Amino acid sequence: MYDINPIRADFPILGRTVYGKPLVYLDNGATTQKPRCVVEAITNEYYNTNANVHRGVHFLSQQATELHEASRETVRRFINARSTTEIVFTRGTTESINLLAATFCPSQMQAGDEVIVSTMEHHSNIVPWQLQAMQRGIVLRVIPMDDQGNLLQDEYERLFSPKTKLVSIAHVSNVLGTVNPVREMIRTAHAHGIPVLVDGAQSIPHMPVDVQALDADFYVFSGHKVYGPTGVGVLYGKEDWLDKLPPYQGGGEMIQHVSFERTTFNELPFKFEAGTPDYIGTTGLARALDYVSALGMDNIAAYEHELTQYALQRLGEIPGMRIFGRAKERGGVISFLVGNIHHFDLGTLLDRLGIAVRTGHHCAQPLMTRLGIEGTVRASFGLYNTREEVDALVAGIERVRKMF
Repeated sequence: MYDINPIRADFPILGRTVYGKPLVYLDNGATTQKPRCVVEAITNEYYNTNANVHRGVHFLSQQATELHEASRETVRRFINARSTTEIVFTRGTTESINLLAATFCPSQMQAGDEVIVSTMEHHSNIVPWQLQAMQRGIVLRVIPMDDQGNLLQDEYERLFSPKTKLVSIAHVSNVLGTVNPVREMIRTAHAHGIPVLVDGAQSIPHMPVDVQALDADFYVFSGHKVYGPTGVGVLYGKEDWLDKLPPYQGGGEMIQHVSFERTTFNELPFKFEAGTPDYIGTTGLARALDYVSALGMDNIAAYEHELTQYALQRLGEIPGMRIFGRAKERGGVISFLVGNIHHFDLGTLLDRLGIAVRTGHHCAQPLMTRLGIEGTVRASFGLYNTREEVDALVAGIERVRKMF
């Protein structure tokens, strides 16, 4: 049901060499490689259907608009949103969260009101709220975690107060791989009458996501994490919530009528899409979602789970190995240190062997502080990685370890 060889053949970059060694790409948490069909869809639209969308009466504009809005329907179907009016195109997860912070806080919060986040959040789900704290006096409350990388649910429950106005949490940690119990956490928040934003950047490529089943109020993700192009992402929001929020930016497309006396705004989702959208990028995103859908998200999840378990076993055999994050429910992200080898040194030397991993704090410095370290090496898997690549990683680490 999951034949890895034709899948890998869909990704031409996987056949290249680095420093004379076969590329072993294990940095999928940062960005994924793109299948040929995505690049071809982008090229085809530039060559054959390139025209600005929504505004033109000519043939190319109409055709480009149809492709753009068909992409919105593809996204809607992929995450099982109720309506395309709930799908807002952005530049990525970071812009989606900034959009929510910049519209939710001034319209729904007052000085002293609180947003709940967690210890393991990416900076993009911390800093936008801190900017609002500086500008408007809102307060961040932080869900702690245990040493295994599980959020403490009893402590989460105790954080709610009359001042709580929003919960904003990662579906999957980009460092620990922890799959947070977001369905239950949303249920807890809703019992207090509080909406929830879920950062799906690290979940959308790896597992089926049904926003209606989760009952998420907002769900955000990036195209480039799910085998699509860079510079395009999605903000899903329940229609009644999006209706309540003011526009994020002003300009073309997000208006109905403009005069020097008064401006009226467009209907959803266009109210949040000022200016020319990345209509080429949305076509590429839709093609990527079609690609993973054809493979089957359940199949991808099962394959990556098996591969991650194999990697955890093999890495655990290396003397001095420290793996961070031991939650029972985890995704295909493994962060580690080996002995006293600095993460940057290990990553640099692995690179000379053709093995691409990420080093550093992974835009999660508060989590690093909680772990008592400065950074880690991170191997993150995608649908095209293999056991042989895991073996190459292990062999590479062993070679570097002996050097030290």
